[in-house]
Amino acid sequence: MMFKRTYILRGFTLIELLVTLSLLALILTSAAPVMQLTVKRDKEQELKRSLWQIRDAIDAYKRAVDEGFIKKTPGQSGYPASLRTLVEGVENKRDPNKQKIYFLRSIPRDPFSTDLDISAEQTWRKRSYASSFDEPKEGDDIYDVYSSSQDIGLNERPYREW
Repeated sequence: MMFKRTYILRGFTLIELLVTLSLLALILTSAAPVMQLTVKRDKEQELKRSLWQIRDAIDAYKRAVDEGFIKKTPGQSGYPASLRTLVEGVENKRDPNKQKIYFLRSIPRDPFSTDLDISAEQTWRKRSYASSFDEPKEGDDIYDVYSSSQDIGLNERPYREW
């Protein structure tokens, strides 16, 4: 007696494939907003970190001026004239070898700046010591920096107010 083996080829029907693709598309479209939120949250964390670094360097520069490490001329506020000064360093007037004091390794970019053709320093808006908080304006020195973005953060505050 011979037994004949029959093989049945099984596969997916067109309906099963369409249902599977529909479910996959639904999952992907629901994941897109979560990914956008994650990207925005990452940029916000980078903005906080960058603002902290720059503001800390500006404060350290002002302390060095107040403590007599950096020469201050009458009429100056004691704040740096540019962000570049924080990177390039300034001469320590107390050091007999005239070594420079550095406050930043590099100027971080505003993570919300979309113009890649400008320098990192130009991505920030600056406020001088003489300007008001409500209407910040650039001047002879840099007292503070803020984002140039017009967007609003996840905390519902505009990035320029961070």
